Amino acid sequence: MKSIIKTENLRLYYGKKEALHGISLEIPEKQITALIGPSGCGKSTFLRSLNRMNDLIDNVTITGTVKINDHDIYAPKTDIVKLRQDVGMVFQQPNPFSFSIYENVSFGLKLAGITDKEEIDARVEESLKQAAIWEVVKDRLNDNAQGLSGGQQQRICIARVLATRPEVILMDEPTSALDPISASQIEETMIKLSQDYTIVTVTHNMQQASRISDMTALFVAGKVVEYDETSTIFMNPKEQVTSDYINGIFG
Repeated sequence: MKSIIKTENLRLYYGKKEALHGISLEIPEKQITALIGPSGCGKSTFLRSLNRMNDLIDNVTITGTVKINDHDIYAPKTDIVKLRQDVGMVFQQPNPFSFSIYENVSFGLKLAGITDKEEIDARVEESLKQAAIWEVVKDRLNDNAQGLSGGQQQRICIARVLATRPEVILMDEPTSALDPISASQIEETMIKLSQDYTIVTVTHNMQQASRISDMTALFVAGKVVEYDETSTIFMNPKEQVTSDYINGIFG
């Protein structure tokens, strides 16, 4: 199993407060890796470290290494715009821009300097199909994306990420703001996408993690307590704290 993401002794500080305590993980390509754990345990902070979203926060210091395809993403010459095209992000709340569906999905392509109308059209259609919403919106591409339902908006956000053909998709609780039916549909889409993309997702939903992920990491207080195949984490965990968390004894 090839690892696409490798972190080694990753530490993150907000001012003097250490939020991540030396995280070393290898994340396999073209699988879904779930990050679970109680609120405030560092899982979203870790997720945002994988495409340098924490750079946008004042007074953050990061040490250790994060390598994607053996490239150190914190190296001084890293092109952060390119990094965020290669490592896309889908957030908890659907956040389409207040313009058309077409412009939302093509946004990253134009940012990347792609100007050929035929190529943009093809990529928009391809991405909307991959996000399983093409049939719903193909005759409404000029409509404002914010007029769609929450689940549909989240699919547009997924399509926007897919348009730049990333290698990795980061998802920070992508279904927690959605109704159960929409959430289930997004889960199905994630499973299909993992055939072609590496997905790292944060979730508070234990059932969701057990349903959709191949690997699971349990974060507690800024540390990874246990990391293994999802079936092992849920059926035969090595650590008592993992069993306690999964069974709702704490968290």
